[in-house]
Amino acid sequence: MRGDEWVLDVGCGDGHITAELARGAPRGGVTGLDSSPEMIRYARTRYPRRAHPNLEFFEMDARAFRLPRRYDLVFSNAALHWVDDHPAFLRGAASVLRPGGRLVVSCGGLGNADDFFDAVRAEMRTPAWRGFFRKMGRHYFFHSPEKYSTWLPQAGFRADLVRLVEKDTAHPGREGLTAWMRTTWLPYTQRVPEARREEFIHRVVDRYLTMHPPDAAGRAHVRMVRLEIEAVRL
Repeated sequence: MRGDEWVLDVGCGDGHITAELARGAPRGGVTGLDSSPEMIRYARTRYPRRAHPNLEFFEMDARAFRLPRRYDLVFSNAALHWVDDHPAFLRGAASVLRPGGRLVVSCGGLGNADDFFDAVRAEMRTPAWRGFFRKMGRHYFFHSPEKYSTWLPQAGFRADLVRLVEKDTAHPGREGLTAWMRTTWLPYTQRVPEARREEFIHRVVDRYLTMHPPDAAGRAHVRMVRLEIEAVRL
């Protein structure tokens, strides 16, 4: 970065990465967007304007954002797999980017954590739990490079990079995998009454480790897939 860019961070969460971007643009500025009012309140409290004059945060939906400023970069990290309409996000990004501005995205891609999803869904279908998951909609939206290769030009972008990157994530044994499920799979675990939630988590973890045993060092592995995108606004 040159230091004078304007950057939009979509799905900014607690604002930590957004603040790092702002430190790299002292003569420009950074805007963070998130649909969670709790996250935006936290980010504004942690990074107040009086101490960070080139940093601002707004509660806004990634599918329907409109901003008066033109940006040099629209950035999103580990957020878009929660968004159910990626073409709408791309149209919004195109509307706020100057011509020649860049789009940089990293999010869960097609095939992400498929093996763990298999264990979760198999346990959900058992008589002990199926009643808690009736009429459950989708919560994660993992897409392929082929879809983005169609969506990007439709929204006014030239695609420079669209790829899936596999990553082996190692957790410290059963305990680490259990902690990961407890903190990451909330759309699933929170449908189970709190008194039985730990039982559900442990059954999923046991099922997964039966199919994918820990390695010789006791580490539990989950195959993750990232979708990485770099594009230019035409």
